[in-house]
Amino acid sequence: MIYTPLTKKAINLIYEKHNGQFDKAGLPYVFHPMHVAETMDDEISTLAALLHDIVEDTDMTFNDLLNYGFPLEVIEVLKLLTHEENVDYYDYIKKISTNPVAVKVKIADLKHNSDLTRLDKVTDYDIKRTEKYKNCIEFLSNYLVTSESEKNNIK
Repeated sequence: MIYTPLTKKAINLIYEKHNGQFDKAGLPYVFHPMHVAETMDDEISTLAALLHDIVEDTDMTFNDLLNYGFPLEVIEVLKLLTHEENVDYYDYIKKISTNPVAVKVKIADLKHNSDLTRLDKVTDYDIKRTEKYKNCIEFLSNYLVTSESEKNNIK
C-alpha cells in the first residue's frame, strides 16, 4: 500500500468511522478496506480503496470528505463506487466501468468479498452472491482489457 499523508489520514478516518462495524465473518470491518487498499499501486486508487464504503456505511458525506482535504478526483471515484439503494446492481457496475480507477478498486473489492474462506459457514446465498460478483469481475476486467488496448493503439 502507498503511505502518504493523505492515505494515513484516510486510514485513521476509516478506523474511526467503521469502529464497531463487523463484516460477514464477524471481523472488524476496517480490515476489508485495508485489504482492498493493499492491492492498489498509486495514491488515488489507494485512497479510493480505503474510503470506498465510508459514505455508504457511515455518517460521512462526499462534502465531509472534501472538507477533510481528499482530492476531488477521489471523491468522483467514490461517487461511482457508492451503491445507491434504488439503483439496480448491474446498472451500478456499468456506471463504474466509466472510470479506470473505480474499475480497479471495484475488482479488488469484489475479489475480497468473493473469498468464501473468510466465512465460518457458507450458505446458498453466499454462493449465489459470489457467482454474481464473478460475473461483475469478468465484465469489469473486460473493460480494463479494452481500455488498455485503446491506450496502446493511440501510441
